[in-house]
Amino acid sequence: MKILKLLSICLFIYTNISYAQYSISGTVTDAQKEALPFANIILYEKGKESTPKGVVSDDNGTYSFNNLKKGTYKIEVSMLGFTKETIQFFDLTSNKTFNLILKEQNQSLDEVVVKSKRPVIKQTAEKLVLNLENSELLSNNLQDVVKSIPGVIVTNNGISFAGRSDIRILINGKTTDYMDTDALLRDLPADNIAKVEFIEQPGAEFDAEGSGPIINIILKKNVRIGMHGNVGVWVGEDEGFEYGTSASIANYKNKLNWQLNAGYSSPTWRNDLFIEREVQETTYDQATREPYSPKNIWTGGSLDYYLNDKISVGFNTRYRNTVSDRIATARTIVTTPTTVENIFSDNTFERDRNTFNLNPYFEYKTEKEKFIVDFNYIDFQDGNMNTIYPVAGNTNDFAEQRYFQNGEFTIKTTKVDYTKNLSDKVKLSVGSKYSDIDTDSDLKLFVANNVGDFEFQSGGSNRFLIDENIFAVYSKINATLGKWSFSGGLRYENSETKGTSTNTNETRERKISQLFPSFSVSRKLTEQLGANFAYSYRIRRPNYNSLNSFVTLYDPLTSEVGNPSLNPAFTNNYQFNLTFDSQPFFTVGYSDTKDNLFLFISQDDTTAQISRTTINLQDRENWNFRFFGPLDFIEGLEGFSGITVNYNNFRSNELNPVLELSKWSYGWYTQASYKLPWNINAEMSSYLGSGILEGQIDSGWIGDLSFSFGKKFMDDRLKVNLGIYKVLDRGFVGRVNYDNINANIESNGSRQNVQLRLTYSFGSRFGKKKEKRNSSRDEENRIQDND
Repeated sequence: MKILKLLSICLFIYTNISYAQYSISGTVTDAQKEALPFANIILYEKGKESTPKGVVSDDNGTYSFNNLKKGTYKIEVSMLGFTKETIQFFDLTSNKTFNLILKEQNQSLDEVVVKSKRPVIKQTAEKLVLNLENSELLSNNLQDVVKSIPGVIVTNNGISFAGRSDIRILINGKTTDYMDTDALLRDLPADNIAKVEFIEQPGAEFDAEGSGPIINIILKKNVRIGMHGNVGVWVGEDEGFEYGTSASIANYKNKLNWQLNAGYSSPTWRNDLFIEREVQETTYDQATREPYSPKNIWTGGSLDYYLNDKISVGFNTRYRNTVSDRIATARTIVTTPTTVENIFSDNTFERDRNTFNLNPYFEYKTEKEKFIVDFNYIDFQDGNMNTIYPVAGNTNDFAEQRYFQNGEFTIKTTKVDYTKNLSDKVKLSVGSKYSDIDTDSDLKLFVANNVGDFEFQSGGSNRFLIDENIFAVYSKINATLGKWSFSGGLRYENSETKGTSTNTNETRERKISQLFPSFSVSRKLTEQLGANFAYSYRIRRPNYNSLNSFVTLYDPLTSEVGNPSLNPAFTNNYQFNLTFDSQPFFTVGYSDTKDNLFLFISQDDTTAQISRTTINLQDRENWNFRFFGPLDFIEGLEGFSGITVNYNNFRSNELNPVLELSKWSYGWYTQASYKLPWNINAEMSSYLGSGILEGQIDSGWIGDLSFSFGKKFMDDRLKVNLGIYKVLDRGFVGRVNYDNINANIESNGSRQNVQLRLTYSFGSRFGKKKEKRNSSRDEENRIQDND
């Protein structure tokens, strides 16, 4: 009996040891201890080398293998641009941690670098990431890159996603200082972009500002040993001949790293607006055509000095000037049962806009912790004069009017962030931010008298001053346990806003103190299938211009009115994702917004004037369903295709009559690339949608189709791209039917655009990697303008 008991105990111990479950985890970083996402980690078990296991490092460079049996294993880690690291066979008898450091390859010019034609796409609980650094995407500018985000639509009306147009754009975590979306999309070269983060559920480290998604553009952070740079030139045809040029140069030597860039562009395009409406028994047939040909010049630079392997200091600076002179033509035919009247006018614009940005920083960084102090200063000045006057064919007597609109915005932001890896599976982040914003908007109206002299009109003029301070603190924790991952954060923001109108001598104050929670939970269901859920609570403050109670007249029948009584909107966002090999597969999203900021269209039957003003709408609901899949099952083809289903509902019982607008919409997206003969890369992007609800406008079907072709010469130093855009381009064609408004509206742009772009790279190609920091300038997106 004793022998049998002893044998049973031995068998029990042997069984448990043999089938014990172990894990292997760690981080992948470069020589500067910067996390390397998308590294490939392959695990081989001795005797079963033909069936290895593989994972990809996440945004923090972490990886893990779970539920491993006792045995002998080997690990290989590889990533494009870095030498492969191997951990030779070792015995696994307990949980192990391997933190790996990859060295960047010092490749000769004769070596072949294998690149993917398409960017790597990765879906996490909080965001979708497009990694472009090792892709050969034929994008010319940011607009092309944004179109590569599954579900995003880019039209002449701006950017929209899942029926929402409240999208913010950041660059390296900061709101862009271009001040308008058109200039940003056209002028930022795609070659400068390392990856794009499409953030639907921003964590606590981001400002709570905004109710829609965030597009965070991460610029390339490769800094190569020695001197290097590129020169580019492009020409095209849109609403006339267009052209541009840019150049950049950088040098990294010893502890000093500096970069300089400059550029000039003269794009062309046109926006058209057609409105056909009835006011009682009178029909108004209005056509407005507005060509654009701004002249943009910009320059910038950065300097980083590495005091040692842990501490660096430096600064970034940028300056941009835009001059935009144009003439918008408005032709309205007014038809009554007995008469026909013409209201023909032109509106000339002369605009000069300047932006200066200075961003010094201090950074302390080790393998386990990082501390950053970042100050950002922005000075934006906008001078504009526009004159509305009658032209030949006009039969309506109206006075010539001239507006001077001068604006100055000063933003000062200080941000402190600290992160610490408490263990290989837990990371803590804390930080604080203080913003001081001062805006000065001065509108002066002059009306021509009988002899043609312009006289000042105090009643139609206004100077509006805003002083706003925002203080924020946040904390966030990231943790991993087996197949589970968790991220939770809490952000507190306290804002004080004071707006003063010198015309009415009235001052309004608004104070907001609010907590903004956010969290996400992820679980790996199988080796390939994953699921995650995320939630965030956010605020959208009115942009500074909309708070000004000015009236801007676009033509004798169309105007825009500010609203100083606006309140911020608050949004609850929920999202569930299924991923396949970390790629977006299926998504369900829901958001509910209270006091939604809504561009409201109204009509005065007495004067027949249409005006737009931003109001607080009681409630907005948005549902979106997305299904995407890869196209690589077709031989030679890379890319994705998918469908979206969106539902939007706008409600307000406070309006008279009650406003309730709702619509289901459907869309089909495709992004594909193919290698043609003679090593020519070809790309196609397309979108076809059933129509959307754009505020009060119930739009019909919309579509877009574009092609790009690219080839490299001179040992890959010269890149030539040909883009053919707007092959199919149908904008918003819809209808407004609310209260006393019964109107057909069409908002479209110029047709077809062709661009030829050449980029030549010179100097060293390979070297070290250094980090560019992320901080926030999230107040800038509330300054809205057009060229």
